[in-house]
Amino acid sequence: MSETKVQRETTPTFLVAVLGLCAAILAFGIGLVAITHTSKTDAGTVVSADVGVTDAKIELADISISPKAITVPKGEKITLHVHNKGTLEHDLRVNGTDGTKLLKHDETETITVGPFDTSTQAWCTVAGHKAAGMLLDINVAGSTQAASSSASTAAGPSIDMSAVPPDNFKARDPNAPTDPAPAGTVHKITLTVEEKPITIAPGVTQLMWTYNGTVPGPILRGKVGDTFEITLVNHGTTAHSIDLHASKVAPNITMRVLQPGHSYVYKFTADHSGIFMYHCGTPPVLEHISMGMYGTIIIDPPNLPPVDHEYVIVQSELYRAADPTQPVDYNKLLNAQYDAVVFNGYVNQYADQPINVGANQKIRVWVMNDGPSDISSFHVIGTIFDTVYKEGAYLLQPSATAGGGQALDLAPAQGGFVEFTLAVPGKYTFVTHKFNDAVRGAAGVFDAS
Repeated sequence: MSETKVQRETTPTFLVAVLGLCAAILAFGIGLVAITHTSKTDAGTVVSADVGVTDAKIELADISISPKAITVPKGEKITLHVHNKGTLEHDLRVNGTDGTKLLKHDETETITVGPFDTSTQAWCTVAGHKAAGMLLDINVAGSTQAASSSASTAAGPSIDMSAVPPDNFKARDPNAPTDPAPAGTVHKITLTVEEKPITIAPGVTQLMWTYNGTVPGPILRGKVGDTFEITLVNHGTTAHSIDLHASKVAPNITMRVLQPGHSYVYKFTADHSGIFMYHCGTPPVLEHISMGMYGTIIIDPPNLPPVDHEYVIVQSELYRAADPTQPVDYNKLLNAQYDAVVFNGYVNQYADQPINVGANQKIRVWVMNDGPSDISSFHVIGTIFDTVYKEGAYLLQPSATAGGGQALDLAPAQGGFVEFTLAVPGKYTFVTHKFNDAVRGAAGVFDAS
């Protein structure tokens, strides 16, 4: 695979998800009639909840606006000195229409807006930033009509767990990719960011942010000592990035934020074995993962023995948006109000289309919990694990003690594998043993009949 041209980004990746942002505002009509742009200014902030101001300094960050509210005189224009202190690009637009251009890190723009007759709001129009809390109350002094929170905890359209997929449905291939190459191989891979509708359950489509058009993204594999050169190409409408948990790199250099239309190469050498998560690290990270930007990479333990069947199961949560063409309500993500828990991105797909195996054959299942917020307890009903490997170490291997395992417990961003046989021909259900999640889509079947 040829390496694409690297376009260096000047903005470093900010890897800390801003989880405490719940403030949002419902807009009621505006009296905006004019907007003008002037040069950069260092004017100070004068903000008061009691007295209307005509001049205020507004600071944008990742992902917040300060102050959260200003009070302005009725019928007068106001001047806003908008400074982006964030690492990401942001703007500020009154009612989502009139305001600043997209400001880069440390860029400032002064705008004059108004006059205002009723309270309204301004926000960052970058996809997902408003939902994450980048909103500004503009309250009119003396007005009884004030902006109020628009943060919603609505569950959105429900998913029918009993619905049957259409006849042409094909479950995602659960087989693990093979890596016959010797250790020290250089793997050149291209991951393209695409924002597109994805079918997540029978009759249910949701806007998702993806790597290579799938949720989860492609499964990568290699050995200790291998080098990975991953070309990330952003074909999305907003900034994205990638954080590979299998790597040891400087986050501010290698995990940089990638603006739309750009690409770069993420290069690292695998020093440790295990199954690792990768995901978008662009703030708000919780939103980018929940929107589908996650996957897994397997780095084989040394001397990993062959088995008859080898599969990969990635557990994650699905969050429905009230409008399936828009990002999910961020408040819903903060409260972990997920609508389904799934294996490999689709509700109950391996219950509807079981994974065919043979009786008395050795099976290895790699399990990765990509969350972003829920736990996993992988269990196969009717058998016992003779091998359990978790977070880079064997917890159980076949021995004279004949010990056995029943579940692989994984916190978000943890992974491992289990090995077992199905001694008697039949159908064996596999689930997360957190059963309120099993009945919400995290179930499948191994068919050994």
